[in-house]
Amino acid sequence: MFFKFARFLIRLFMRSIAVIEIHGMENIPSGNIIGAANHLGRLDTAVLFVAINRQDLILPVAEKYKNHWLFGLIGRSVNAIWLNRFEADFSAMREILARLKQGGALAIAPEGTRSKTETLQEAKLGAAYLAGKSGCPVIPVAITGTEDRVILENLKRLRRSKIVVRIGKPFTIQLAAGKGREQALRQATDELMCRIAAMLPENYRGFYANHPYLKTLIQQ
Repeated sequence: MFFKFARFLIRLFMRSIAVIEIHGMENIPSGNIIGAANHLGRLDTAVLFVAINRQDLILPVAEKYKNHWLFGLIGRSVNAIWLNRFEADFSAMREILARLKQGGALAIAPEGTRSKTETLQEAKLGAAYLAGKSGCPVIPVAITGTEDRVILENLKRLRRSKIVVRIGKPFTIQLAAGKGREQALRQATDELMCRIAAMLPENYRGFYANHPYLKTLIQQ
């Protein structure tokens, strides 16, 4: 009940301030999935509410917003998981895996925080860990137009922002146990981020702009 109402309000708000263009909806399978997106601004999560029409969304949200008058209220309304971004939050990870097992759809930003440069940052290992541990397919998502600076400038001019969402094909991450696990996580994380980067305009690719795997993807 609360989730549906919160989603309705979020969608209404987003459509009032932005024109949202979505490509690749056919790439989203049913069942357990992990949607991994780049993180440009505060509205990225709201955009995913518009793009993904599911009631079983799993949303990790930075713990600093837990007591915020607005973001805290929204987070509680959508049953968000409060996540400590600055250390290994095993409690949050266990809750996410439990919800994925029940058939949920996780929406996560591998970078962990908004990009101050408005380009891709080096991602943390959490998304790849959750994908490898759960066995769920990962769907790379590339978002442009949600930069806080751009949104605010357009609001001041009473102009709607243009937001573009590109959804890539799902793939799986398999991690072998034993030695070299962290290196395997880093490699899987780089692959995920390069898949996102390949769907972004060149000036958004940031940390991954010169990654060899990205060059391979672009040439395909």
